[in-house]
Amino acid sequence: MLKIFFLEKGSSHSYFARMTFHRWTSNRLLFAMLGLLFLLLSSCAKTEETTKINLKEIELKYAQGFEIQKGEGYFIITVSQPWTGAEARYIYLALEAGATTPNGEFDAVIKANPERIVLTSTTQIPHLDLLGISDRLVGFPDTDLISSEVTRKLVDGGKVKDLGSGPSANTELTLELEPDLMVISTLGEDLKFLEFLKTAGVPAVINGEYVEQHPLGRAEWIKFTGALTGKLDGATAVFNRIEKEYLEALEIVQNSSSQNSPEILSGVMYKDIWYAPGSDSWGAQILKNAGGSYIFEEQKGTGSLQLNYEYVLENGINAEFWIGSADFESLESMGKMEPRYAVFEAFKTGNVYTYTQKKGAKGGLEYFELGYMRPDLILKDMIKIIHPELLPEYELYFYKKLND
Repeated sequence: MLKIFFLEKGSSHSYFARMTFHRWTSNRLLFAMLGLLFLLLSSCAKTEETTKINLKEIELKYAQGFEIQKGEGYFIITVSQPWTGAEARYIYLALEAGATTPNGEFDAVIKANPERIVLTSTTQIPHLDLLGISDRLVGFPDTDLISSEVTRKLVDGGKVKDLGSGPSANTELTLELEPDLMVISTLGEDLKFLEFLKTAGVPAVINGEYVEQHPLGRAEWIKFTGALTGKLDGATAVFNRIEKEYLEALEIVQNSSSQNSPEILSGVMYKDIWYAPGSDSWGAQILKNAGGSYIFEEQKGTGSLQLNYEYVLENGINAEFWIGSADFESLESMGKMEPRYAVFEAFKTGNVYTYTQKKGAKGGLEYFELGYMRPDLILKDMIKIIHPELLPEYELYFYKKLND
């Protein structure tokens, strides 16, 4: 309650009155400020809560290394597995046309529909091809590695700048291109340039597709590219077609009355070490989905195995097929390189297959470019090799039998 004092001038109560009034006004001001602060905090909390509520999670069926959230006029893309065993997370903001940049800290901000794109891995080339935006590519390291006919025409026409012989080899050239988007892979040396690129104002993002081990997981990274380039709907449609083809081929194997599961040998020797895919790896998963029995099934892991020759000989000498024998052109050249190959049954019978069926104009193998994106074709190749009766009309796409 407000108390009003009427005091005569010079009254001994005048000091008390002044102090009482001062305390009342100070308290009132304090309460007002506290009330305002409460409203501001409530408003911030409500805004943050509203932002979280308004973010829509984009469905990813197989990929584990990234996630996409849709906001009003933008996408937030989080890469949680940029490389094997990584603890770091990268968060990117991809804007849509006319959108206002939301508050937040981002490792890169990509403007709407980036027109000048730099890629650093051949596995990223099919993304642009399948989304119909290959003409946005302006730079790539060692363009001779590119097999895509669509992109090769752009390279030959001088539309794509060769950036050197290695990942991010020429950063000066990269900066001169003024890319709206640069996609790097942590398989190479790109990572050490990441902070430099950020400081230079180049929106660089990490594609960690190779970490995925589900056969369709790597292919689903096209949605990553789609969200960054304004083509997510198209990317989803492309992926759905590939998924459909893969699952239909898998169903043919699963519904087959054949109980035959032939043993499969894989890999090659280099300096007395036999290198082959671990049994949990992407390639081994496809082989097993095709109805094969992988002789290194007990060798767990997603990376490359390093085995001694005696172990491989003991387990694989009678394997019916040898699939994935590097890029040899013939059994003769293979035997000359390593005479010990000749003792394996698959070598004796000629059941040796390589992934060299399709080559680019400059000698690049299409398997290493398109394979991540088309596991359905690899699966069908495996089925055709192991159980040809299940796909009588299909012709091998990536693989070929040596000496055929």
